[in-house]
Amino acid sequence: MNVIKLSVFLLVSTLLLMMAGCIDNPSNEAASESGNESETGTEAPEVEEGEEVVNIGYSGPLSGPAAYYGERTLNGLTMAVEEINDNGGFEVDGQTYKFNVVALDDKYLPNETAANAKRLLQENQTPIIFSPHSGGIKAMQVFNEKENFLIGAYTSEPDATEAGNELTVRIPPSYDGYLEPFTKYAMENHGEKLAALPTASQYGKDWTEALVPYWKEQGGEVVYNSSIDFSKDTDFFTLVTNALKEEPDVLFIGGPSEPTAKVAKQARELGFEGGFIVMDQAKLDEMKSVTGSYEDLEGSVGVTPLINSDYPGTAEFVEKYKEEHGQNPGSEAGYHYVAMYTFMEAMKAAGSVDDPEAIRAHMQEGLDALPEDKQVYTIEEIGENGGFTTNLRIAAVEDGGVVTINVE
Repeated sequence: MNVIKLSVFLLVSTLLLMMAGCIDNPSNEAASESGNESETGTEAPEVEEGEEVVNIGYSGPLSGPAAYYGERTLNGLTMAVEEINDNGGFEVDGQTYKFNVVALDDKYLPNETAANAKRLLQENQTPIIFSPHSGGIKAMQVFNEKENFLIGAYTSEPDATEAGNELTVRIPPSYDGYLEPFTKYAMENHGEKLAALPTASQYGKDWTEALVPYWKEQGGEVVYNSSIDFSKDTDFFTLVTNALKEEPDVLFIGGPSEPTAKVAKQARELGFEGGFIVMDQAKLDEMKSVTGSYEDLEGSVGVTPLINSDYPGTAEFVEKYKEEHGQNPGSEAGYHYVAMYTFMEAMKAAGSVDDPEAIRAHMQEGLDALPEDKQVYTIEEIGENGGFTTNLRIAAVEDGGVVTINVE
């Protein structure tokens, strides 16, 4: 009897062990998702004897509805790093260095950005961490000066630099410069009744809070003011229908290019014949890849697509990007490419690769040293508040194509 009981016990134990091996452990799965599986970037560079590696951090949306946007920002960064490494790295005070990009997915969530930043600092000692959304940037600004790291801030949100954070570099132009030319174009070409349907992110809220009062100051009327949560909403029929019931002349839309294009397309399908003010995160050429042509985007005003720009290094960068990624680059890729080269030149001028304050203090020298063939955008200076200054250019869709508009 004891032998039978022992045999049954061993059989049951074996079955339990086999079942355990077939059942996913939730804690292990979560750890995996927050661990190496969410990490990407450049391959660790090959270093020769005497060379050292500088880790560069990145936290952005690499999954979810904004993943395509996050991937393009990361593409520009990694292209610059790979070029630098392939050319033998760079030298600071006689020491040769190469870069390694460590990229983490934050799903466009500010709390994830903050957690990623702490991880990048603890595990990779990154002197610079890039983020392509204002919510994530603001989350890092809570502690970046104390923890002593630079934020490469890809946001047009003015507050990113107006807050006085001395270790933040804002890469694209501030969006407040677009208010006047966007409003002027839309009013002159379409009318004075505006319906707002931007992204529900903090960036979208801030943009709306700037545009709505400006529109009213110019004599316009805001007939509808809501937003779209692109992380939750995939069908915009009800939201767009509610906005169009107020018979607007202009729709204010924006966020990542792909869902923004779907909003515009759905508005046309519902009979909207007016114009669009497109927030600067969305790009007209990228929206066209979703709509299939510029027909649905006729009358839109937005930022000038990179492929329609003519800075000294633009054409070469576009060609390289298309060869590597099989598509045209957007401004987010171009700006990250320029920014990485500028940070490298600032490190040279500062005589340090790991002193964020010294690197920040030498950013103007970094801009001045940037070779023409790397000037995908020509950035003339960095302001006292840490924002790059670029000549403002806008574009509109007219007669089925993109036309550029000079801004005084």
